[in-house]
Amino acid sequence: MPAVPTLAHVVALLEGRAAPDTAEDWDRVGLVAGDPQAECGSVRFTVDVTEQVTAAALAADVSLIVAHHPLLLRGVHSVAPTTLRGRILTDLIRGGCGLLTMHTNADQAAGGVNDVLADAVGMVPQRRPVRSRTVAVDRLVVYVPEDEADDLVRELAAAGAGRIGEYEECAYWVDGTGQFRPSPSASPHVGEPGTLSRVAERRVEMVMDPGATEAVVAALRVAHPYEEPAFSVVPSRPLAAETGLGRWGAVPPTTAADLARHLAAVLPATAAGVRLAGAPERPVRSVAVCGGAGDSLLADVARLPVDAYVTSDLRHHPALDFVGDHGTVLIDVPHAAGEALWLQSWADTLLADAQQRDWQLTADVAAGCTDPWTAHYPSGAPQ
Repeated sequence: MPAVPTLAHVVALLEGRAAPDTAEDWDRVGLVAGDPQAECGSVRFTVDVTEQVTAAALAADVSLIVAHHPLLLRGVHSVAPTTLRGRILTDLIRGGCGLLTMHTNADQAAGGVNDVLADAVGMVPQRRPVRSRTVAVDRLVVYVPEDEADDLVRELAAAGAGRIGEYEECAYWVDGTGQFRPSPSASPHVGEPGTLSRVAERRVEMVMDPGATEAVVAALRVAHPYEEPAFSVVPSRPLAAETGLGRWGAVPPTTAADLARHLAAVLPATAAGVRLAGAPERPVRSVAVCGGAGDSLLADVARLPVDAYVTSDLRHHPALDFVGDHGTVLIDVPHAAGEALWLQSWADTLLADAQQRDWQLTADVAAGCTDPWTAHYPSGAPQ
């Protein structure tokens, strides 16, 4: 009989596809509620975790809600059920339902929010991020006696060195000979004060996130057998990663108006619908997309050879200036609708992953759209 995975197993699987450390610095992603050791037999995806989504999930005995938008993004000083967010969190905890947030890490991930939105506009697979995520690593080089190298590598790895993707304790070494002459006041681990010593040593190299460098160096000083270990830290120039915010690339030839109508048809229905700024008849052969509020990428889009930019929550003045300064058309889609297509895609992928692992797990998408607007009255409509 298939095994029921734990919450920790499911979270690890999902975050393996959208690592939390790829989220923007201001973001709050990860497990918000739920016992990692509890059984997780069902998962429900949603853009927002609302009272209605929570009630339906609890009624269906859902084990874990995966929400795109963080319930607790900014500073929280109370989760008492006197506020909307407090009631939601209280209900989840009482009902034994976990909550996982996958926000800008899911935006940036391969196959994530932006890739699925790019698929919706027909963008070619050879697409690029609008703003690439930068990756920087420091490289530690240390010299240690050959027979003590394994112990040192383990201590450095425990402090954060040697992690590359899904691999830990990654290291490279070359064996050679180290030479030193301890001063008369030294207390050498090998050799005698005042005497030249030559020792069979191992040059060990390990990479580390710059944020872990201080901890790794501190661990090195404690674990290294020498009184004065020889080491160096080599910083690297930040490089663009393969993933990042937004996507841009070629699409089948169309017009701005037809692209907007296509999005209105394929995205979940909302009261607000789809807006267009610029010339509706403009030919479109390349597009940039950004799920969610995309104002912050306008300057990046302006440098790209694209004919249209699809995003959400564009404000009056930035949109007015952008259209006036550039020929690129703006297509503004409702925020929740633009991010909703990702939900089914990742629910399907989770199901496939679970089947490969012989897990007893179901995954689905919360019904309805969590867009807050409920009615739209066109300008000039009869009273």
